[in-house]
Amino acid sequence: MTDQKVAFVTGASSGIGRAVAARLADDGLVVVAAARRTDRLTELAERHGTVEPCPLDVTDRDAVRAAVDDTVSRHGRLDVFVANAGVMPLSRLDVGLVEEWDRMIDVNVRGLLHGIHAALPHFDRQGGGHFVTMASIGAHSVTPTAAVYCGTKYAAWAITEGLRMESPPHIRVTTVSPGVVESELADTISDPDAKQVMAEYRRHALDPEAIADAVAYAVHQPPTVDVSEIVVRPVQR
Repeated sequence: MTDQKVAFVTGASSGIGRAVAARLADDGLVVVAAARRTDRLTELAERHGTVEPCPLDVTDRDAVRAAVDDTVSRHGRLDVFVANAGVMPLSRLDVGLVEEWDRMIDVNVRGLLHGIHAALPHFDRQGGGHFVTMASIGAHSVTPTAAVYCGTKYAAWAITEGLRMESPPHIRVTTVSPGVVESELADTISDPDAKQVMAEYRRHALDPEAIADAVAYAVHQPPTVDVSEIVVRPVQR
C-alpha cells in the first residue's frame, strides 16, 4: 500500500480534468488520469511523474468499476474520486438533436453514477474518501440552447447533494460549479446557432487551472471539513 494519497480523475485528457490531474499530482498525490484519448494521457504523465494513464469510457459501467478496482488493487487505497467527464453539444430543443441529448445524459449523468457506484464501496471499506463532482453554473440557471445540458448538470448537482446527505461522516462530498472555462467542450456543438451563441459567451473565460485550484482547496481541507459546493465564475459574469 502506498503512503501517498491516490486520486482518480475522469475526463482527464483536456480542459478542467487535465488541470485537476496535473494540480493534484503536483501536490503529491498519485493520480489515475482516465479518459478515452490515451495519447493525451501519456503526454500528461510525461509532464507529471505521479500521473498514471487509464483508458476509459465512463459510459461503460463495468469498465469504470474495473478501473477503480484495479487502482485500489495496485495502490491499496483510493482517497479522491473526481467525476469530471462531460460533454456539451448545445442546441435548441426544437432542433431535435436527440442523439446528442442521449450522449449528454449518458456521459454527464450515467457516467457520474458509474463513478459513484465504483468508488463508494472502497470509501466505505477503508473508512474514508472524498467524492468531487464537476457540475456547472448551468446547474443553477438555464439559458437558451442549454436546456438538456443544464438538465444534466441539475441532475449532477442533485445526485451529489443526495450522496452528501446519505454518506457517513468519513466520506466527504463536494460539488464544483464552474462558470465559462477555456476548454474543448464547445467543440462538440454541431448546431450553428448554438455555436455562435457560445462563441460570444466564451469571450470572457476562466483558465481551467482556476477550477483545479478550487478542487485542490476542497481536497486539502482537514478530514473534519466538508466543502459542500464551490461556484467559480469569471468576474465579467
